[in-house]
Amino acid sequence: MTTAAATISGYLKQKTPFFGSHEWITLGLVLLAFAIPALTANPQALSQANLILIAATAALGVYIMLRLDLMSFAVPSFMAIGGYTVAVLSLRLGVTDVVVLGLAAFLVPALCAVPLGWLILRLKGVYFVLVTFVLTEIVQLLLFEAAPLTGGSNGLVGMPAVRFFGFELWDNSHVLLTTTGLAFAGFLVTAIFTRRFRYEFAAIEKNDVLAESLGLACWKYKAMAFAVAAGVSGLAGFALVNMLMTAHPTSFAPMSSVNYITYTIVGGKGSILGTLVGAILLVSATDYFALRGELSPGLFGLLIIVVTLLAPGGVIGTVMTLIGSLRARGTRWLGNGPARKAPKGDIR
Repeated sequence: MTTAAATISGYLKQKTPFFGSHEWITLGLVLLAFAIPALTANPQALSQANLILIAATAALGVYIMLRLDLMSFAVPSFMAIGGYTVAVLSLRLGVTDVVVLGLAAFLVPALCAVPLGWLILRLKGVYFVLVTFVLTEIVQLLLFEAAPLTGGSNGLVGMPAVRFFGFELWDNSHVLLTTTGLAFAGFLVTAIFTRRFRYEFAAIEKNDVLAESLGLACWKYKAMAFAVAAGVSGLAGFALVNMLMTAHPTSFAPMSSVNYITYTIVGGKGSILGTLVGAILLVSATDYFALRGELSPGLFGLLIIVVTLLAPGGVIGTVMTLIGSLRARGTRWLGNGPARKAPKGDIR
């Protein structure tokens, strides 16, 4: 066997872990949120945890598309579809089982994304950004105008509490448990999907034209990503509607897409952990700056500018770069330590 063949054979025998450290850390942090109701009954703390998990889940829709170098503003649209699907099923049909509603909140937006993806995934760059933003405006208009189905400007009010194996999840702690379950489902689906096709996504992100010329069906992967991103966004819409007990068009305003994009980029668009870190940082900052009254928007914008300038790779990207730099310095220091010092007169 030649050296090259042996090298290839050895490479193929290597077992790469399916999940990386970032995936395990992220899923572990989301699971820890199940313990929050046992630690505190403070309504403000429970509400804050709810908002962070909903924001992080919605930001996954942005993260998935950014893995393909596509900036999507369509997250609020699919959140609305998922949220209103749950509201209609619970109010009009009496469906309250959280598992059934969760499946509907994922599948309906994902199915709606298939024909939409066929229309818009051929676009790139600013054209894709523009069309996805216009899509959120169209969905917003439909929510107001389709009053017989959506309630129009009044929305759908008075949703019944969801149930899990017959147990009614009605108080603040139960709402957080529901949100945590939906967030964990969203993060698990995203982690499995992005890791399963990580090499294909990396090739498309770097140069989709070259990847296509080498036989990679780029459109197929983009369509799958668009559908999964829509489904995950629908789970975030379910969590938001369940927390508010109301489905209203203003909950899915088009400009909210800017927030979800910001969470992803500030946290670090190259890692699933970045969506969670970005949501924790910026949602907490929003709550803190709200105490400053009219200065709140300016302070929030200043924070984003500072983080973006100091950490262009996002918080997670910058931390990983620092860790890599420290490891490299440590390796060089060990290699040049006293035990390895050359004697006098030795010329290297």
